[in-house]
Amino acid sequence: MGLVRIAAAQVDACVGDLEGNARVVLEWTRRAADAGADLVVFPEMTLTGYPIEDLALRASFRRAAQSTLEKLAVDLDAAGLGEVAVLVGCVGERAAHRRRQPETADGAATDGADDAATDGVVEGGAGSERLPDAELVGDVVAGRPEARDAARPTNEAVLLRGGRVETRYAKHHLPNYGVFDEFRIFAPGDEICVLDVAGRRVGVVICEDIWQDGGPVSLMDENEVACLVVLNGSPFEEGKGHVRAQLAARRAAEVDAPVVYVNLVGGQDDLVFDGGSFVVDRDGTLLASAPQFVEHLLVWDLAAQGEPQRPGPRAAPLHPDEETYRAIVTGLAGYVRKNGFTSVTLGLSGGIDSALTAAIAADAIGGEHVVGVSMPSRYSSEHSKDDAADLAARLGADYRVQPIGAVVEAFQGELALDGVAEENLQARVRGVILMGISNREGHLVIAPGNKSELATGYATIYDAGSIGGFAPLKDVDKSRVWALARWRNDHARDRGEIPPIPESSITKPPSAELRPGQTDQDSLPPYALLDEVLDSYVEHAEGRAELLARGFAPEVVDRVLQLVDRAEWKRRQYPLGPKVTALAFGRDRRLPVTSRWREP
Repeated sequence: MGLVRIAAAQVDACVGDLEGNARVVLEWTRRAADAGADLVVFPEMTLTGYPIEDLALRASFRRAAQSTLEKLAVDLDAAGLGEVAVLVGCVGERAAHRRRQPETADGAATDGADDAATDGVVEGGAGSERLPDAELVGDVVAGRPEARDAARPTNEAVLLRGGRVETRYAKHHLPNYGVFDEFRIFAPGDEICVLDVAGRRVGVVICEDIWQDGGPVSLMDENEVACLVVLNGSPFEEGKGHVRAQLAARRAAEVDAPVVYVNLVGGQDDLVFDGGSFVVDRDGTLLASAPQFVEHLLVWDLAAQGEPQRPGPRAAPLHPDEETYRAIVTGLAGYVRKNGFTSVTLGLSGGIDSALTAAIAADAIGGEHVVGVSMPSRYSSEHSKDDAADLAARLGADYRVQPIGAVVEAFQGELALDGVAEENLQARVRGVILMGISNREGHLVIAPGNKSELATGYATIYDAGSIGGFAPLKDVDKSRVWALARWRNDHARDRGEIPPIPESSITKPPSAELRPGQTDQDSLPPYALLDEVLDSYVEHAEGRAELLARGFAPEVVDRVLQLVDRAEWKRRQYPLGPKVTALAFGRDRRLPVTSRWREP
């Protein structure tokens, strides 16, 4: 049997945009056909976008998805693409019914006390009736026992060919950790899927199916598949690419066949999908790979039976700092575009956080679409004001100066605040100004606060550093902020460009400049030390005893833990931001706001 050309369509889908996502599938299938592909594989849930969360529980959404899927099959055929096997991710439905009570000879319903089969919910068949949609959704959301076998949505891979829906496969393993709660939403599949493509047997699984031992992958070897394709919606986090490759290599050895790993790309709320699709041979050798953070069609030929596999195109790996930087850019760009914005605004203080955030925004949507507002007070230094203006000029941003003195004085005339309350007033006035500009002109306000500040609560809630709709640096600690800023400037120099971030913004001591001579270290340990303690306590869940055993000073540990534990209420109110580490604030870390627990 001859070779089979497989195209991995690494595309960016938007959640809920069924028609738009269908157009993406049609367009990229045409590209695949032009490249001579026999099979084009799209990522997990491409047609609906991913993750759809509780949209999956809405019967109206599932019906619309199925209608779009069927129309897509017809449209592909009408466009002359019916001979191409198109494997696309979509939401499905596992139909369920409630069995009716058996009737007596006189037509009366029995109470079913003597017939256990009449209790609860069973699969469809004779003597059953469809569960009402409202009852179904309520049961699934509440997790009631009677919903366990109810009609629940499924996470499917669907083969479209010849103008029709030919085959469906439902994901077996449903993740229930970190950012995932699929087990609560979807029903698991229980069948394997092997396709016939140009006379070759191609196994199909979805994402988590290869992360867990057993299940459908364990049955592929005995089905003698020529290769295994995996549809993925795998979010980016630092260091995850190597884990994926090692895992795929292990599965390739298990099924004794190459593995084609196809991943989503783009931003979706607080998740970033980095693409990086690839093919590994049965011995773990990397045969082909796609670049990260861009849409791409990776074309690879499955060799004829008995022939060795040949390598395809391979993208150069990215430096870890570039990976993280591009992930944040991708997350912000996706959030802006998919939510209908065309521009952003933020406060420019002259400090490192706002400088890096502005540079990211300029890379995401273009400097001309960034509105940077300097909001000096009587405590703002001249060098900070100069750095803010210099940054805006380097980025080509719309730069504005709006002093806050008169507004602060108006508040003070009524409130007469002092101390920390006066400092916080200045910060909150800046937030009000940004929101006013946003309301007047339609910009998305972005917050420049970082993970270290968010962890310790070292931010004035509702100020210019924490207000808005998106926070690009939410999962980036302060030490990493400096590293990313240096990488971005070095990257510009390597390309013969002017570095976007003024050097003084990187080198000067960080300060909120809310009182004379203020620096961050008046209230916090040095950031290098602080971030090390935070990493141990937050990301690795080490307790006080473990931190002391590692050699951290008791006064540092106690101070940091106190700050972190008291700041949960602030974190709950913080804007969305792209997840880039293994444990981000938000979905990854869910702690009660009201809690008297303190580390002993």
